[in-house]
Amino acid sequence: MLEDNFLIALDAEDMLKTLGVGHVEIAINLGQASALIAEQQFDFALLDVDLGRETSFDFARKLVTLGIPFGFVSGYEENADFPAPLRAYPRLPKPFNEEMLRDLLMMAPQGGA
Repeated sequence: MLEDNFLIALDAEDMLKTLGVGHVEIAINLGQASALIAEQQFDFALLDVDLGRETSFDFARKLVTLGIPFGFVSGYEENADFPAPLRAYPRLPKPFNEEMLRDLLMMAPQGGA
């Protein structure tokens, strides 16, 4: 999970574990996220779009190249804010709840988590 707000990340981690995800890694910036995917294999990634001065769009493109399914968490509601190739990926609006997160995981390729 790539989320720059650690409290939101912890809350999402709790939701994921309640939904049956056995292992969750949290990265609070792009450097940490890049290090994690270099060290480990992942079944799914949850990406916050707005990371302060950066976005997760380039990282999402890297996940596409690596074949790692992902979904976005975003306050952006309009597709105009998303690069065209990334608009089809699942997206959760902020704030989200456990049911919404479960639905996003079910939309992900191969069942998500």
